[in-house]
Amino acid sequence: MAKTSTIITIGRQYGSAGRQIGYKVAEDLGIKLYDKEMLDRAAKESGLCQELFETHDEKPTSSFLYSLVMDTYSLGYTSGSYTDMPINHKVFLAQFDAIKKIADEGPCILVGRCADYALEDYDNVLSLFIHADMDAKIRRIARIYDLTDVKAKELIVKTDKKRASYYNYYSNKKWGAADSYHACLSSSLLGIDGTAKAIKMLVELKEKERNKVL
Repeated sequence: MAKTSTIITIGRQYGSAGRQIGYKVAEDLGIKLYDKEMLDRAAKESGLCQELFETHDEKPTSSFLYSLVMDTYSLGYTSGSYTDMPINHKVFLAQFDAIKKIADEGPCILVGRCADYALEDYDNVLSLFIHADMDAKIRRIARIYDLTDVKAKELIVKTDKKRASYYNYYSNKKWGAADSYHACLSSSLLGIDGTAKAIKMLVELKEKERNKVL
């Protein structure tokens, strides 16, 4: 039984443990977390093949030529005007639709993929961004993937650059900027457990305020 009526969206820097924190909150609140599952759902409901979603997952928009080439792989998806769009736009819109359908099913946690932008009209959404000091991110990524500090830093910078380009291109907001989210939290300051606890407190405060209005 869910202990909340709130949908939580989490934007996160690579290496900030955003997903791990999300899983901890989801478990404590008795709700589901969607990460790659959003891609599965979008692929299933749109008729586009799974590989397309993985190829375009939180990556900057492809060149127009690449989109035209990839379009040949998506034949069969005939949803009106969708058919004339570049493939990256089709993938984004299918994901956008899937995010809304998931949110309509009830409280959950959605990680990345412009979920906060997709759900900006929902009044039961709490949008968060989790960041961390570069040293903490390097230690985490180097440990998980057995990389040198230099390679870990390269991977962090490259991944965050892609996430920022994707978010900035498809939403009307700026990735990682404080005013793009309801709250930004530092996992290197609070720790994984502390950040999860802070999120649960924010959920509680938001629900109290929302209930006053209702």
